[in-house]
Amino acid sequence: MASIPDDIFFASISEITGKLREKAFSNVELIRAFTARMEHLGPRYNALALLLPQRAHKAAKLVDDDLKRERYRSNLQGIPFGAKDLLSVAGEVTAWGAAPYAGQVFDESATVIKKLEKAAAILTSKLAMVELAGGPSYRFASASATGPGLNPWDRTRWSGGSSSGSGIAVAAGLVTFALGSETSGSILTPSAFCGCTGLRPTYGLVSRYGAMALSWTMDKIGPICRSTDDCGIVLQAIAGADPNDPSSAGKTFYNAPQYTRDIQSIRVGFAPVDFDEWAEPSARPDFAKALTLIRQMGVQVTEAKLPDLPYGAMTGTIIAAEAASIFEPLIAGGKVEQLADKRQIAGLKAGLEIPAKDYLKAMRIRSLVQQAFRDLLADTDILLAPTRLGPAPKISEPLDRPASDRPRPKDPGLTTLIPAGNLAGLPALSLPCGFADGMPIGIQLVGRPFSENVLLKIGREFQNRTDFHKRRPPA
Repeated sequence: MASIPDDIFFASISEITGKLREKAFSNVELIRAFTARMEHLGPRYNALALLLPQRAHKAAKLVDDDLKRERYRSNLQGIPFGAKDLLSVAGEVTAWGAAPYAGQVFDESATVIKKLEKAAAILTSKLAMVELAGGPSYRFASASATGPGLNPWDRTRWSGGSSSGSGIAVAAGLVTFALGSETSGSILTPSAFCGCTGLRPTYGLVSRYGAMALSWTMDKIGPICRSTDDCGIVLQAIAGADPNDPSSAGKTFYNAPQYTRDIQSIRVGFAPVDFDEWAEPSARPDFAKALTLIRQMGVQVTEAKLPDLPYGAMTGTIIAAEAASIFEPLIAGGKVEQLADKRQIAGLKAGLEIPAKDYLKAMRIRSLVQQAFRDLLADTDILLAPTRLGPAPKISEPLDRPASDRPRPKDPGLTTLIPAGNLAGLPALSLPCGFADGMPIGIQLVGRPFSENVLLKIGREFQNRTDFHKRRPPA
């Protein structure tokens, strides 16, 4: 059996594809190495929900047979990946990160799983998540049946949620890429805190069939990877119309950022207050360097401001009302009390009490948000802001604890871009851009609907000039 070098655990999709086609090692050997690493290190970070070694090894044998005959299925052929445990895998436990659903098994796999397996990518594991993808609210990182997601850069700090295991697994070299989901920050946050590259697709671009629903009108599934290039490869494989998903936009995605407009014509809007005042002091130096680098890339940089709308309140009302409707049987049956986080329990119960008029009012105001973004992005192609304002918090700290005692700036800048962008269904890309207190930090790019290739173009150029996406946590 060939020895798999440690560098392979942190290699890109294209690098591993090249090694497999060169016969540097077999796919069976590669998958055995990755599953062994996941089995050993996954529990160390509370990243693993379910290991799938037999399924993975069987698929790897088929890939080796294809490679012997030079049958090349896709760029993902033989690539090990993990999936957030809200995605169903036929015949395997899908527990949604929550004790009440332990042992739950579905007969059919999620559409995204089917698409990746058709491309001959190999699912090695189901990955840990915050229970019920965060529900209406949760207060502690421990809100999961598998325990708090421990950051590979420092296990006393949080990985971010709700796609906690997905961010950990990529950062720690347990998989080459992972699928996460986002309703309001659940791809971008673990990507920033763990030093990964995360892509939140436009609402409706990727099918959610076979995924646990938290909010029918806001849920999105996307990749967490090592690089922008890898995000583009995975998105091409999982995007596309699905008649089983009523929210499907009916659009495909072809990964071709090189064929989009010249970078010099792209207009990037930002708010100086985000970088100068809102960002944590320890993060400001590297955020400032990232902003300088974006300018040096040749894009047209202008100042931007979000319309003054209640983004947080709208997001909270919509998610709480829809989640309570979805999980009404859990609440009515009393099993909601088995959840790990008391605020989560209270939030789900309270969601049932939201008047229809409040939900409908939030949805009406939401249409104003979408129009406001159409107006804003008519003059600006991309909005740029810190993904999170500082590094990951300690796992012992309540998540609603203020990051500092500093006075809050009067100008909100683009600090509400995550809830606002999710309300509008816009795509976003989070890029590692430096470190604060020894922990990764990231910047986010947000664009018009279905402008993923423009985001990937900027991300690729940024990563051609930096190496933050290549950095590894301490051994």
